[in-house]
Amino acid sequence: MSMQNDVILVVSNAPDLLVAKRIAHELLEAGLAACVNLGPPMLSMYRWQGVIEGAEEVPLLIKTTRAQEAALLEMLVTLHPYEVPEAVVVPVEGGLPAYLEWVRAETGTPLH
Repeated sequence: MSMQNDVILVVSNAPDLLVAKRIAHELLEAGLAACVNLGPPMLSMYRWQGVIEGAEEVPLLIKTTRAQEAALLEMLVTLHPYEVPEAVVVPVEGGLPAYLEWVRAETGTPLH
C-alpha cells in the first residue's frame, strides 16, 4: 500500500466553537477530512513571543490521509484566525480496517 493511503490524525484547535465548526465544515466540504471531532473547550497554556499565556480553545481531531495532508494544512492556515495555528500530524498505526477504509474513501484516497 502506498504511503499516500496512510490514515493520519491532524491535531489542532480553534479559539471558539463557531470557528471550530466553520473549519470542520470547510475541510469536510472540500473532501480533505472524513471526520472532525470538536472537543469541549479547554485551557491551553503556551509561550508566545516570550510571554507565557493561557487561552480557552476548542480542540480539533481531524481524520484524513497522507495524500490530503498538504492541502488540508494549507486550508487550515487560510481558515484559521491565528498567526500560527496548531497543526500536529500524528500517524495512525492501526485501527478497525473498515473505519480506516471509510476515511480513505471519504477523502478520495481509496486503498486500491
